[in-house]
Amino acid sequence: MSILRLRNVCVSFGGPPVLAGVNLKLEKGERVSLLGRNGSGKSTLLKLIAGNFKADEGEFEFASGTKVSQLEQEVPGSTEGSVFDVVASGLGEMAGLLKDYHHASLRIATDMSDRAIAELDRLQHEIENANAWQLNTQVDAVLTRMKLDGDAVFAELSGGMKRRVMLARALVVEPDLLLLDEPTNHLDLAAIEWLEQQILNFNGAVLFITHDRSFMRRLATRIVELDRGRLTSYPGNYETYLERKQAFLDAEDEASKLFDKKLAQEEVWIRQGIKARRTRNEGRVRALEKLRVERSQRRNVMGNAEMKISVAERSGKLVAEAIDVSFAYEGKPLIRNLTTTVMRGDKIGIIGPNGVGKTTLLKLLLGKLKPDSGQIKTGTAQSIAYFDQLRSQLDENATVIDNVSPGRDSVEINGKQKHIIGYLQDFLFSPERARSPVKVLSGGERNRLLLAKLFSMPANILVMDEPTNDLDVETLELLEELLMEFNGTLLLVSHDREFINNVVTSTLVFEGDGVVGDYPGGYDDWQRQKKSPAASEKKPTANKTGNTGSGTKKAGKKPGYKQQRELEALPLSIERLETEIESMQLAMTQPEFFQQSKQEIGLFQEQLTVKQDELKQYYARWEELEA
Repeated sequence: MSILRLRNVCVSFGGPPVLAGVNLKLEKGERVSLLGRNGSGKSTLLKLIAGNFKADEGEFEFASGTKVSQLEQEVPGSTEGSVFDVVASGLGEMAGLLKDYHHASLRIATDMSDRAIAELDRLQHEIENANAWQLNTQVDAVLTRMKLDGDAVFAELSGGMKRRVMLARALVVEPDLLLLDEPTNHLDLAAIEWLEQQILNFNGAVLFITHDRSFMRRLATRIVELDRGRLTSYPGNYETYLERKQAFLDAEDEASKLFDKKLAQEEVWIRQGIKARRTRNEGRVRALEKLRVERSQRRNVMGNAEMKISVAERSGKLVAEAIDVSFAYEGKPLIRNLTTTVMRGDKIGIIGPNGVGKTTLLKLLLGKLKPDSGQIKTGTAQSIAYFDQLRSQLDENATVIDNVSPGRDSVEINGKQKHIIGYLQDFLFSPERARSPVKVLSGGERNRLLLAKLFSMPANILVMDEPTNDLDVETLELLEELLMEFNGTLLLVSHDREFINNVVTSTLVFEGDGVVGDYPGGYDDWQRQKKSPAASEKKPTANKTGNTGSGTKKAGKKPGYKQQRELEALPLSIERLETEIESMQLAMTQPEFFQQSKQEIGLFQEQLTVKQDELKQYYARWEELEA
């Protein structure tokens, strides 16, 4: 059953049309991936479907009662309040009443005054009159399903948790169509895998934009591409899309060549001498005019970037060696007893959750940071180019040109001078765009600019911290090829599984409690090794040389039989207790809960507190036994 139809939809913002006669049909249960180059209008299409603005032309047809919800590319800066408040705000005009009731319910736990009880009673009646209890239950249900603390302050959450809250906000209305714009940006691997599962469990239709090919391969039931204002559907998986897209481009190129040949012949005819003009066929003249107009309106395929890396003289054979290195931040161990070696030509991926210490590890290996214990040896003749995921190297107020080549009109790439405009055109910046200030650039353009700046610096060591965010698939694939061909050393932090698989030769993986595992191969290789018995035995080693991370003298005492049995039983006990706590918290949100006596309410809250304290003790014991 179709839940959405678009017919001949057109949108233009003054220049060439962003959407030129777009047609789209979405069926219930479909998960459609929307592809296209940076700036092609993908986000515009999503915003149009979400109802953020109206099309210039065309028809929209939604199935009766269709609810649409959107997860935007960036978390709005104005978002504030508790997690409950943010999630409830997705319900529209009833959100304010639900927020007031939630906060009144919390106050009653510490303030049992007549005034507080009367306020809660008033809000209960208002919710009943508005038939809104079901909405309050929807908020509680989505918080429970996504394991979110409704009382947590949104502003204090990590970037990944904020994205989780915003997804809960999108899902709370129980939409029929979910729109996702780059949902994996700034998420770590665990969060991406969690998000994949949430979308797989979603019963409605999903239209999503992503540059993450692994994410797309797992989720997409169909791929549609927005190219030069036109939307083309490619049923099947990503590989099928690549084959059909290439066949389409080949056919289009052949048709363009035939068209241009005919136009050239007609131009020769019209420019013949006096005799030809006297016998001129007016129908043929009109046909030529039509050909000229058609040619002027042709929009060519956006070219691919032609990036090249400026390579410095070779570094020494040893790039870095870590020997029994440990580092803590504010008393929290980030890296514990790491021993590893980085040799010239190694391409090393660094994997781990957000905030675990990946950037700290980079600084340690480069000698920019001293370890708390252990030793770091760095090699000789090192020229380092550093890609910073925060793009702090870019001057927002300076132009694109001045960021790459301040005060000069050329750059030197591998001994050859190249004009700065021509160099930036290789990174898909038009001359006009090259003279624009950085602050007006999109996320994808800023990433390309930082790559242009980085690759203009002669380097034999590339350090790249999340370089794939906001890049379209074509640019990603070109970057992969460049890094694979680079004969220097690469240290890569990324959450893009396919990018890691295609580029790196080994991985350093943060595995918890400061342990950094060292595995040959990429992400998939790590997944296979960590599941095998051999990998489980090797896991604490965390180095290439075969030495244990902590050394023989520091090895912990092997747990006894009773401790081992206790450790095995703890996860089940924790899960049972968490389920009980969630049920009790859900019971407190029901309207009849506060119709009990004060003594019954107080006893229930005391029991909840006891269970929460017991859960903390279980977690502490688990950590103690695992250590």
